[in-house]
Amino acid sequence: MPMYIVLLGPPGAGKGTQAEIVSETMGLVHVSSGDIFRENLKQQTELGKMAQGYMNRGELVPDDVTIAMIRERLSRADCVKGALLDGFPRTPAQADALAGMLATLNSQVNSVPYISVPAEVLIERLSGRWTCRAEGHVYHEKYNPSKIAGKCDVDGSELYQRDDDKPATVENRIRVYMNQTSPLIEYYRQKGLLGEIDGMQPIEDVTADLMAAIGKGK
Repeated sequence: MPMYIVLLGPPGAGKGTQAEIVSETMGLVHVSSGDIFRENLKQQTELGKMAQGYMNRGELVPDDVTIAMIRERLSRADCVKGALLDGFPRTPAQADALAGMLATLNSQVNSVPYISVPAEVLIERLSGRWTCRAEGHVYHEKYNPSKIAGKCDVDGSELYQRDDDKPATVENRIRVYMNQTSPLIEYYRQKGLLGEIDGMQPIEDVTADLMAAIGKGK
């Protein structure tokens, strides 16, 4: 039977790192909603053109367009064993749509690991990032500082902070995520699919808990 895992976690929780490890370990395709959007926009598919129209007008892309993109991606041959879903669903309505989509394949969501990290830690992790202007090398003022403050170790160029790494922007991103995702977390908790993982642990311990949570899935 194919296995479908929905991986949840706020920005800065280490979800990308874990998605890579788990998908490789389990032989599942990592299906990222962000990657699907970028692919459709770049290739100017019909769905991409529809999404672009909404985005150009400053409107949210409707669920039916997003869901159609996901459905097309899951129908490809590389998803025959299932998939690790990252960034979709984001709401209970999208979760219902996913359940319906998988039901037509005689399948279901098997497990929903949620990497949990306190908001203040997420803000520290994300707002400490600095990037070099020349090549985009990334530093962190606490975890990976440059040898000379404000200068890249590799090419000596100036380090700057991207707008989306500034504290006020980071706080807003996390607030939006928490507000948007709280109902989804509760949705999967009530279905007995949610496995909460302590994202404050070392990477290998988070991975071990993730694999254990997936093993307890339906």
